[in-house]
Amino acid sequence: MAIAPIAQPAIIAMVGLGQMGLPMAKRLIEAGFAVHGADPAPAARSALAAAGGKAFPTAAEAVVGAAGIITMLPNGRVVREVLLGPDGIAGALPAGTLVIDMSSSAPTDTTSLAADLEPLGLPLIDAPVSGGVKRAIDGTLSIMAGGPQAEIERARPILAAMGKSIFATGPVGSGHAMKALNNYVSAAGLIAACEALLVGRSFGLAPEVIVDVLNASTGRNNSTEVKMKPFVISEAFNSGFSLALMAKDLRIAADLAGHLGLGIPQIATVADLWEKAKGSLKPDADHTEIYRFLADMDANRSHAA
Repeated sequence: MAIAPIAQPAIIAMVGLGQMGLPMAKRLIEAGFAVHGADPAPAARSALAAAGGKAFPTAAEAVVGAAGIITMLPNGRVVREVLLGPDGIAGALPAGTLVIDMSSSAPTDTTSLAADLEPLGLPLIDAPVSGGVKRAIDGTLSIMAGGPQAEIERARPILAAMGKSIFATGPVGSGHAMKALNNYVSAAGLIAACEALLVGRSFGLAPEVIVDVLNASTGRNNSTEVKMKPFVISEAFNSGFSLALMAKDLRIAADLAGHLGLGIPQIATVADLWEKAKGSLKPDADHTEIYRFLADMDANRSHAA
């Protein structure tokens, strides 16, 4: 028997109302869902309430009566703690409640979590996103959904309220794997663009010309199109996605390759480089500040010589 999609005005609990979770919750409200949000930050709760949602300080309060639970939390360990920790909410959820982890979690953690939720009758899909705060606000995120196809279809009205492109990626955990791999390709492209800018500037090329040529040529990528002029060349470094989060996602991608026994050299090299940048720059550094790290590396090397 087909499972009916979760439709408006069902209650959806959003656990985590941070930079991404809050605008995503607002999109759900605009789509006609009754949103219960949980976050320890009073400002986040006030913002959700002002948008028409109901806000609670704890997940246990927010999930009462919910047909679907969305977790938008720092990592998979926190997601597990919220669901299955000493004060976890999973035991109080009715069987059949759909759990949607939209955090950037490690795929192996996700498969383990799904296996532990199954005896409780709680299906899990992983549905991480790409697009940043801007696309969370306008509801055009790309969403990578892993899990049973029937559960993905059940979640589709929820996901469609937040994203423009929804990809069913395969079994549970595959969405998180795809998110990490996407960010690896994105981060590698940003490093390449920043290094090209540093070399070109040293040779006397104007930064804007470098980017314009790349964007009209085969070197074009998301970073050259979206990030280099507004965030790097301008030195604004305020894209809204942190360097620490990018480093985390890259470590997930590198660890996945290692878990699969793949001896792929660049993925580990890129992950290590971003880890070093995280340790060198301020804790709240924007991910476009990788340019500063690369420039400092070059400057330090020159002084040492």
